[in-house]
Amino acid sequence: MTIALDPSDISPAVPAPAESEPPTAGRTDSSEEFWVQQPEPEAAEASANEPDDGPADEPSAEKAVGAPTAQETISEPSAQETTDEPSAEETVTDADPVVVRDAKDFGVYARTGGWSFALKVARSVRPGGQHAEGTAATKVSAKAFAELAGCSPERVMRYYKAWDMAADDGVVPQFEVLAPGEDIELPDADVWLSYYTSRNSASSVRGQAISAAAEAEGIRPTKALEVAENPTALRAAILADPGTAEAARGALLDRMKEDPALQTEMARAIARTDDLKKAVASEAKAADRIGYVRQIVENGQIKTPAGQTVEAPAELRAEAERHLSLLDELDDSEEAGEWAGEAYDTVKGLVAKAVEEDPALRVQERRTKFYNSLQKATKVFEELTLDEVMEEDIYEADMLQRLESLQEAIGTCISALRRATTTS
Repeated sequence: MTIALDPSDISPAVPAPAESEPPTAGRTDSSEEFWVQQPEPEAAEASANEPDDGPADEPSAEKAVGAPTAQETISEPSAQETTDEPSAEETVTDADPVVVRDAKDFGVYARTGGWSFALKVARSVRPGGQHAEGTAATKVSAKAFAELAGCSPERVMRYYKAWDMAADDGVVPQFEVLAPGEDIELPDADVWLSYYTSRNSASSVRGQAISAAAEAEGIRPTKALEVAENPTALRAAILADPGTAEAARGALLDRMKEDPALQTEMARAIARTDDLKKAVASEAKAADRIGYVRQIVENGQIKTPAGQTVEAPAELRAEAERHLSLLDELDDSEEAGEWAGEAYDTVKGLVAKAVEEDPALRVQERRTKFYNSLQKATKVFEELTLDEVMEEDIYEADMLQRLESLQEAIGTCISALRRATTTS
């Protein structure tokens, strides 16, 4: 007998999974509960470290229904990584020929610098006046080459002259052996800077002197030429920067040693400026005093007030050495005037003391002093021109009175000397 049942009265029986086996993940029955199996920690870590080389597999039922698994979260690259990494298909061989040509040209210039362009000039240019024989027959003038290149003939000739100087040094071949289109092995890019300058002033006598001085100082000539062509910038740097001003001062002093005209100009400028004139006088005075002390230390002799040169006593020499050591320890920024004055006054006092303590030296000192004064008086009197007194009316009574007083003084001096001579 057949019994008909209403489906709404019946609930399908879902068998419970056994404890020993996990629920099936691939079932498609709509009444079935879906289970998403999470991977073990070790498996997730291994999956995260694996590169994503190929396209992803078709999504399973779990991915279609549930959230991303731990494996998906770890292994999926970020947007930044995806953007920055070049694709596997992008290779050098697939680059555009124009890009390849630019890259090769860049590599040549990176290795050789301006030599690569100088070679084009050297093998193609024949300056006017040269015979067009052999390989030179196909070469053109610098002007024609410049027209073809779209630049000035002066620029072309700067490259030509740079190659010429290098050829004289044996760095590159001479022009005569180069044919148009010929390639040769070129020197390194760093060598190029020793022969080429982009400034027109470098070809002048002034520019050549500046370049030579720059090379002697160990700097690139272009730097020195740039400064020389912009004196306003040099002035601004000197006014604003003490270091630049100090370098300029040293350079001027070195230049003045061999430039008498500059010496005269500097002396004139200082003499016309009151503050500078006072400063020079003060420094000159300090230098003379230091020289006086230094002479005693180095030569072991003293100069008396009357001008005699005698051996310095040990005490005086030791004191002079002490003061000189203090002066030598002063920095360039410290004022030496006060220290020089103190050293000079101390040493000079010791000199006077040494003269007074030595009877023989004291007598000689006074004799020398008297003789010097007599010599000066004689010279002054001899310079009087009596002819002008007779020819022109310049006579005054006061003149006669002064001469009469002088005559009396001279008579008294003569009498004193005669008595001293008789007594001795």
